[in-house]
Parts: sequence; structure tokens; C-alpha cells
Amino acid sequence: MAHRTVTPLTQALEEGKLTRDELKSLMQRSDGPAFRHLALWVVVLTGTTTLITLAGNSWLIWPAMMLHGIVLVHHFSLQHECVHYTVFRTRKLNNLVGQLCGLIIVLPHRFFRYEHCDHHTYTQLPGKDPELIPMPKTYGEYLFYLSSIPYWQAKFSELGRHAMGRLSEAEKHFVPREEHAAVFREARVMLAIYALIFAGMAITGWWGLIWYWVLPLFLGEPVMRFIRMTEHVGRPTVAQMSENTRTNLVSAPWRFLCWNMNYHAEHHYVPLVPYHTLPRLHEKLADHVHVEPRGYLGAHLDMLRQIREARA
Repeated sequence: MAHRTVTPLTQALEEGKLTRDELKSLMQRSDGPAFRHLALWVVVLTGTTTLITLAGNSWLIWPAMMLHGIVLVHHFSLQHECVHYTVFRTRKLNNLVGQLCGLIIVLPHRFFRYEHCDHHTYTQLPGKDPELIPMPKTYGEYLFYLSSIPYWQAKFSELGRHAMGRLSEAEKHFVPREEHAAVFREARVMLAIYALIFAGMAITGWWGLIWYWVLPLFLGEPVMRFIRMTEHVGRPTVAQMSENTRTNLVSAPWRFLCWNMNYHAEHHYVPLVPYHTLPRLHEKLADHVHVEPRGYLGAHLDMLRQIREARA
């Protein structure tokens, strides 16, 4: 008799907590929720941009840029959903918005799609998961990763390497050979756009994007690192999704910013469920996945506990 894999999804289906019709309904894509979410997103961005303007040359510009940066780096969450084609009904619109988000946060969309596909296939498996964030062994390693220095080092190196027509050996495993040229072209186009932007600022003498985009992006990224760590870091490096992924219960503002990606275990079980129905899927699977009720802070307290115990 063939071995049957039991997952929280199949268990919920068997126990009647989730029917196949309900699952089919949860997987329906719709433009409406995304357009409403984006409308509020623009309002929030307008508000944080205005705060920077009002702060002027005072010291208040730094907290204003920090707040604006937190919103900017969360374009990653929107891009992530576009990679899964679950924000909008059409692939074309998902690709367009995903590419714009990638341009804002320096993350090439096509490359990210291939990288993220392997992340879902080999979640938390060392040597196979290209997005695996290793569990820090010391408090110093923990703080260094949160600084976002390793992240930016990797991203700039990656973008430069691709622009020069090179892939690392690890990248060759998940980027199809026939897509190599497209990945290289994507990196070159992004660098060309950035060059034009900075040349335009130099020619006009208006350097406002440094204050409205570049500095906020660097100030906000440590917050994104803090959040990204809560998804898998400190969970077992095994194939079972019920063990290797956290769902974090967070407040409404954080759910808005992360496009419900705090329901990360549910997302990994059914990646085709759009972000706006993930809370409903969570209600069905909550008893079968690892849930951190204390949210992002609770996840980090767990990581720090593990570092402390490992050093004892």
C-alpha cells in the first residue's frame, strides 16, 4: 500500500473543518479587494511622504523617514503576492504591479519568482531552500542579520552579477536555462532605470528621492528583516510544514502592511489562496499549524530563547 502524506490541509478536509467546495471558494481571485487595499495603501504612502515634507530640515525627518521606510519595504509583501498571481485576477496585472514593487525595493521580479518557487518546494531544507535564513548561533549574529547589512550585500551582489551575465551555482538550480537571458536583461534594465533616476536628479539639482526613497528604504529594511525572520527562523529544518513555518497573530495595521502574510503557514499549505481569504483559511487550519499568539515579538523571544539555551 502506498504511503499517504497527511498534512494540516488533508487533515482539516477529513475532519470536516474544511470542505472541498469551501477550499475552491477560498481560491477564487478577485480584483476588488486588491484595488481597495491599494487605494488605502496610496493614502498611507501619501501620509508618510507628507510627514517627511513637513519635517523639513529638523531632526523629525529621521523618524518620518523611518516610518515611510517601513511602508516602502512592505512593497515586498505585495510583490510576493504578485509572484503567486493571487493579488489580481489576471497574470498581466500581477506582473506589472510586481515589477513596480521590485523596482522600488531593488528586487528583480522575474528572478524572485524562480527563487521563491524553490523556497516553497524546499522550505527550511538547508542547501535547497534559496531563501533560508539560518538560525543565529549568537546574539551578535542575530543583531547583524537584523541590521540588514547581509541582506543588502547579497542583493547588490546578486543584481551586479546578473547584469554581468552570471548566475551562481545555486541560482542555476532554480532559474531555467532558457530564462537566463531574461534574468540578465531584467537586471540590466533595472540598473539602467536607477542610473537614469540619479542622472535626472544630478541634472535638475533636485535630490528629493534620496529623502523620500533611498534613505527610507535603508532605514526600513531592518524592520522587514525582523518580520521575515518570524516566518521560519527558529523552526525545525524539516520538510513538514506543520513544523517548519510559523503563523503569527498580529494587529490589523501589521496585517494591512504585510498583505496577510502573517498567516504564513496557511499560505505555504495553499499558495493559491489569495491574501484576502487567508484569514478565513486560518480559521479552518489554526488547530493544525504552528501559531505564535504573541505575534512578531513572540517569535523573536522564541529565537532568543533558543540562542540562550544553545549557549548555556
